Amino acid sequence: MSLVGLAFVVFGAIMEPLWVIGLKKIDQTHKWYWYAFTILFIYLSPMSIAFAMGEGMSVGVAYSIWTGLGSVFAMIVGYLLFKERVDRIKVFLVALIIIGVTGLELSSVMV
Repeated sequence: MSLVGLAFVVFGAIMEPLWVIGLKKIDQTHKWYWYAFTILFIYLSPMSIAFAMGEGMSVGVAYSIWTGLGSVFAMIVGYLLFKERVDRIKVFLVALIIIGVTGLELSSVMV
């Protein structure tokens, strides 16, 4: 697996919470620029995973990393921007996601 492919997946995972923020802002404001923002990131996020697979990353690994990291980033954004509650159980479960994603990455490198 290439580092370029991994970079694409991480970029896509970062884009995930951005379009979710856009959806929340559309609901709150109904401003045209939030629609444009949301559409842009809804496009960029899955396109980055497509580029990662074009770099040789397998579908299962790319999708698992993308969704796992996207979940982690969404939780962080929810905490920072929307003051959502984060407790020990959530942190523990997010740590399990990170461990799982790291294990997937390592297993694909070792094979």
